[in-house]
Amino acid sequence: MTDSVEVLITADRVPAYAHPGDAGADLHATESLVLAPGERATVGTGVAVALPDGYVGFVVPRSGLAFTHGITIVNAPGTIDAGYRGEIKVSMLNTDASEPYEIRDGDRIAQLVVMPVSRARFVPVDRLPGSHRGEGGFGSTGFAADAHPTPQSGAASA
Repeated sequence: MTDSVEVLITADRVPAYAHPGDAGADLHATESLVLAPGERATVGTGVAVALPDGYVGFVVPRSGLAFTHGITIVNAPGTIDAGYRGEIKVSMLNTDASEPYEIRDGDRIAQLVVMPVSRARFVPVDRLPGSHRGEGGFGSTGFAADAHPTPQSGAASA
């Protein structure tokens, strides 16, 4: 099932989905610059939106840029709240250790994903109910071969 929502927009170039079924619509740069290795910069898109109440926009990296060139978004995903009316700008980072990356006006630099959101009602309690996972956090399910220990191995999750 695909839901559709109208999003009011002002844009130099309206974001578009590259393929049917895509979750993200491409955002394009409205300026040219070179990101040196390890450098970050904020890049304009010329896009401003008015999301309806109950929706959020997430600005996410393009996988091809990340895989091929090490280009990502510093605060991925960037959050566009329904009340924000300014230009969507993308905080880009070149993670490559040795190669600069050139961004040209019109390049696809990120994607915009629009989703419904639920508002949480936070209920203070003295103690949280238990769960199978408990307080296990980063790395708590193990790594590689240790991820699924057998009873014979005696391995424990850490």
